[in-house]
Amino acid sequence: MAKEMRQPIESGCPDGFPYMHPLMIKNFGQWRWHDHPRPGVLRHVAQSGDALWTVKAGTQRILDVFTLRKLCDIGDQYADGHVRFTIRSNIEYMVADEIKVEPLISALEEAGFVVGGTANSVAMISHTQGWLHCDIPGTDASGVVKAMMDELIDEFKNCNMPNRVHITTACCQINCGGQGDIAINVQHTKPPKINHDLVANVCERPSVVARCPVAAIRPAQVNGKPTLEVDEKKCICCGACYPPCPPMQINDPEHSKLAIWVGGNHSNARAKPSFQKLVASGVPNNPPRWPEATAIVKRILKAYKEDARDWERVNDWIDRIGWPRFFEATGLPFTKFHIDNWRGSRTSLNASTHIRF
Repeated sequence: MAKEMRQPIESGCPDGFPYMHPLMIKNFGQWRWHDHPRPGVLRHVAQSGDALWTVKAGTQRILDVFTLRKLCDIGDQYADGHVRFTIRSNIEYMVADEIKVEPLISALEEAGFVVGGTANSVAMISHTQGWLHCDIPGTDASGVVKAMMDELIDEFKNCNMPNRVHITTACCQINCGGQGDIAINVQHTKPPKINHDLVANVCERPSVVARCPVAAIRPAQVNGKPTLEVDEKKCICCGACYPPCPPMQINDPEHSKLAIWVGGNHSNARAKPSFQKLVASGVPNNPPRWPEATAIVKRILKAYKEDARDWERVNDWIDRIGWPRFFEATGLPFTKFHIDNWRGSRTSLNASTHIRF
């Protein structure tokens, strides 16, 4: 008799079916059409005739227990007790009866939550960990999100944009915030300052050398102590060396700035995916409200809203009008920092056409 095979150990995403609304399970793969009755509300109709309404509300990414319980209590009292969180930290309630939609919206708004974020609106800003969890941040990404969404909340509640707008923030240049129509990232402008007296006691030097993406760090000795040194001609000031070696301090109150990027797009719904490109550099990293960065984002959104055609994403709009016209429409200065002339990768990438093993 053949030995029964061991079942694989699942380490990926958990099975979502036990948490789905019953109508979603019943009509899985059998949805006929959907529409958008109002901002923040979607309706899906199945081939069976069943209809399911989804109400979306914006929440902060880092939720406290009190807020989470309040959201769940609203779902139990006014909805069908089934919720899901989106990739942009919005909560969605599913209800099978249209009569529950308006009471649910009223309950959410009375509790201080904003309903919206669907269709051609400015979606909730996605962000990286910031000062709360990350070991490398040059600023607080979640703080930037709070300050900006206070200014852009009407664009979240209404559908006035030519197409959906995704904004991201990243608290360092590693940019785990991902590509976005508009992105706000930290821009370190100076190499790290090294406290050579502490490196040997705190840092595992081979790990720090391996962490550098451009091979700019190498072992050294200073005052008879083992330490590290940085080749400043290669260094791109990304800050990747700081987490495994805090004595290589990259954050600086004067030289750590913000940079604004535009045109990033993950999807290929109407055009190919695209990388975001720098449009503003050296923006003051000015907590707690970051007014300079917020003003630039609002200026870009205003130009996009006024000039883009229906269904054009930000990158599609820029491709159509061209970069010179983009800088004219937004009033942003074009500087030497917008020219991509970095050639450091030639020292670390194999540029030959020959295959080597």
